[in-house]
Amino acid sequence: MANIQFRLQSSTKEKKPISVRFKVGRKTDVTANTGFSINEKDWTETNLPKKNNDVNKLLHKSLLKLQSFLEDRYNEALTDSTVIDKFWLSNQINECFERVEKKDTGILANHIQFIIDNANTRKVSGRNQIGISKSRVKGYETFKKIIEDYQKTAIKKQIHFLDINKTFVDKFTNWLINTRNYSKNYSGKQLDNLKTVCLDAEKLEIKTNPYIKQIEGFAESNEERFIVTLSFDELEQIRTCNKITNDAHLNARKWILIGCEIGQRASDLLNITKEDIRYKGGRMYLDVIQRKTKKSVTIGIINPYVVDIMKNEFPYKVSTQKLNEHIKKVCEIAEINEKVEGKKLNPEAKKNKPETMRKIQNFYPKWELITTHSFRRSFASNYYKKIPTAVLIQITGHSKESLFLNYINQREDKDANADLFMQFYERLNKDKEPGMTVIRNAQ
Repeated sequence: MANIQFRLQSSTKEKKPISVRFKVGRKTDVTANTGFSINEKDWTETNLPKKNNDVNKLLHKSLLKLQSFLEDRYNEALTDSTVIDKFWLSNQINECFERVEKKDTGILANHIQFIIDNANTRKVSGRNQIGISKSRVKGYETFKKIIEDYQKTAIKKQIHFLDINKTFVDKFTNWLINTRNYSKNYSGKQLDNLKTVCLDAEKLEIKTNPYIKQIEGFAESNEERFIVTLSFDELEQIRTCNKITNDAHLNARKWILIGCEIGQRASDLLNITKEDIRYKGGRMYLDVIQRKTKKSVTIGIINPYVVDIMKNEFPYKVSTQKLNEHIKKVCEIAEINEKVEGKKLNPEAKKNKPETMRKIQNFYPKWELITTHSFRRSFASNYYKKIPTAVLIQITGHSKESLFLNYINQREDKDANADLFMQFYERLNKDKEPGMTVIRNAQ
């Protein structure tokens, strides 16, 4: 059981600071300033203020409140394996009297907001650039809402960087997956965000828990992932469907056909214009600077109907959200009905209920699962093993082959490079005259 005592600190001032000593056995003995002070003549032998005026009565009541608060929080700390130190004690005092300032740099949520507020001047890691993307800022805003939700509904207190130990991370992970029912990928991403923010705070010399370097995100295994793509045959089915008559759906069909042929993210696809197209030797080239990686990519467009669309019927721009709605309808009209296994967002999520923000795994008609992200995956899957992987990687923007293969749920084919070499060798030597023939010595 904890032994809690209040003491007067030595001081030359008339009013002396009141500290609290928190002692448990021989191992735990910490002291912190309560923030209160009192004239020594108003202090009793029982180490509490006299009740000789209204101010001291209130102070007496406040110290007893703190004593009860510390006892309760200590019991919680025992179940959490929390380290009881001076920081813990000071933090409990501030929590008890709600003294935590909104501008306190040691608070996790405040530092997330600091990153958001300074987004346009922040240096991008690994690049000689400043200013983080709008999508990344939105990611930080979402992460802050999740942290505030966790503080409000789960732990009933603000999170300080020094609080973020293994126990905290384990409980936060459990809350993300089992209470909020977020997917493994989404939950793992929030842990990545947590580590990123903590490391950023550390760079600014804000005190953090040493455990932050051990925080690791996670993702679904290949067996748990569902890759939904449109095959060449299905794309032809969409292209030739004469039941698509609505203007928005006709526009969406164009984006489907272009997207599945150029292999770019939706954010890049929907920002291309006719000015990005150029011609050389009668062939069409599309130049794109990928927003996420800042890579400059050139794609050769040779598919006749895609060339025609981009040259004569270029689609008008639409938001990703709207396009996702339209392409589902286009695929439904084109009868892309094959039942495939996948995950769909719980319909209740549209009612802004955080606990329902999860995807339900089941078998659905394929059109229900098609999104703009299917375009890039369709390109990569359709052309895999038909075009050298190194060429595909340069177009999709993946940094290495292993990431590309994981993206389309393919295992490394160790024979692929050997087969490719032999194919090119055969082509190189196809039209050559027979050269010198080696004849073995007859015995």
